[in-house]
Amino acid sequence: MGEDFIRSRRLRKNDGIRRLVRETALSVDDFVYPIFITNGNNIKKPIPNMPGQYHYSVDQLKESLKEVVQLGILAVIVFGLPDKKDKLGSEADSSQGIVQKGVREIKKHYPFLTVITDVCLCQYTIDGHCGVVEKKEIDNDITLKRLQSIAVSHGKAGADIVAPSDMMDGRVKAIRNALDMAELQNVLIMSYSAKFSSSFYSPFRGAVQSKPSFGDRQTYQMDPANRIEAKRQIEIDIDEGADIMMVKPALHYLDIIRDVKNDFPIAAYHVSGEYAMFKLAAQNGLVDEKKGMIETLIAIKRAGADIIITYFAKEIAKELCKK
Repeated sequence: MGEDFIRSRRLRKNDGIRRLVRETALSVDDFVYPIFITNGNNIKKPIPNMPGQYHYSVDQLKESLKEVVQLGILAVIVFGLPDKKDKLGSEADSSQGIVQKGVREIKKHYPFLTVITDVCLCQYTIDGHCGVVEKKEIDNDITLKRLQSIAVSHGKAGADIVAPSDMMDGRVKAIRNALDMAELQNVLIMSYSAKFSSSFYSPFRGAVQSKPSFGDRQTYQMDPANRIEAKRQIEIDIDEGADIMMVKPALHYLDIIRDVKNDFPIAAYHVSGEYAMFKLAAQNGLVDEKKGMIETLIAIKRAGADIIITYFAKEIAKELCKK
């Protein structure tokens, strides 16, 4: 019997053939594991609304990261929860700040682990905004000076990469200049270049107690409706000296990741709300957790992400180790 159609299904005949022609493959090298550090001792405290995630005290970092290292994950991104907050976020750039202590502890036990630090003020200020507030407005240029000091303090503590997440104008150039003047030329900048004003950050804000005390972040984070602006923002950060550009959130902005994929490394942050929604759906039997997790992360990589920051990092690494 003659046919006048193409039998594409031959390429899907069995698992071996499907694997041979698979276009996108996940690797443990793709992932960055977020970790939350708090003051105190002997603390491993579950984070509400983020199943499987914890606050760790500094003395627990060696043990808590042992599995991360054993699974072959190459990098962590560190977030700190300070004891005290004030108008300027003074603890953010203290040599004895929670992130600085955490970085030193991680590097003491795992010097080969790439350590990324979040450079922002929202966890440290009484206002909960990402910049210094003056008369209910975020002062961009005063904030730049604070970000410079924070980034330098992180670099001196041993951070390999600093990641400004504030979305202030000119922050990448300001931080690059400050790092270079402090003889920290080899510290990379991973800029949250296209960070959208998203509803999917809520669990994270609870984890680091950074909900704004007034207003919202729409005057500095990007409008979710804007696509061309994201490309322009990436170009600005490249010109200012960023080494790695980030799109955040990841799953709901796959078109942006695809748009900005170029000759520079692109990171994507699979954020807390995207993670929590999936976890809750899986717990209620609405999706298959393992298959859905793999499909989600493949989608982010297929869109063009070179680096994926995800709370699934350990779980996906375990799955990849089975292959």
